Amino acid sequence: MYKLFAITTATSLAFAASAFADTAATAGTDLNLRSGPGVQHEVTGTIKGGDEVNVVGCIEEANWCEVNYGDQHGWAYGDYLAAKVGEEFMPIYPNRQEIGVTVVKTPVVDEAEEGQNAAVGAGTGAAMGALIGGPLGAIVGATAGTVAGSASTEPTEAVTTYVEANPQDPIVLDGEVVVGAGVPDNVTLYDIPDQPDYKYVTINGQEVLVNPTDRKIVYIYR
Repeated sequence: MYKLFAITTATSLAFAASAFADTAATAGTDLNLRSGPGVQHEVTGTIKGGDEVNVVGCIEEANWCEVNYGDQHGWAYGDYLAAKVGEEFMPIYPNRQEIGVTVVKTPVVDEAEEGQNAAVGAGTGAAMGALIGGPLGAIVGATAGTVAGSASTEPTEAVTTYVEANPQDPIVLDGEVVVGAGVPDNVTLYDIPDQPDYKYVTINGQEVLVNPTDRKIVYIYR
């Protein structure tokens, strides 16, 4: 009788632990780690494309997930995280119920932190549109280590110097800034002298280089 009770209790505890366990996921591209669920929050680190994170949970009404990455804790955009189900990867956010991702509430931000977030430069007004595509589901059907969309071309020192010396007004777009995402046509891109392969703009608090031909982000200044 005692043994049966002990086994039953242990089984119940194991089930309870698994029900609230983090979900292992892989980043489909180099991905910002932010202090809160939104582009208005500060970037505190970068999750390398192909690296694994532990997803604590995702917000039901917004595409942001709370994650642990090594010794770092923060929030990442759910479109670029995928979990392995069987032999295939599935994007976390649209499949969170099937994968069994925990639903978490949007954290309450105090006034002091809200003021700090506004200083990040992403702005707090309405978004001008949304970033287009990007490496969504880049690791779906692939294995970690064969991640698409995470590589970017290192700009020359002359390009970097010009961008840093000539800041432009930041804009806000829905979605996260990643290499391969497209910038909408209504967003002004700025020229870099003698550099026809690049234009630049500040999106969601980060300066980015854009290919003027297809308007895709090719480099992010972090």
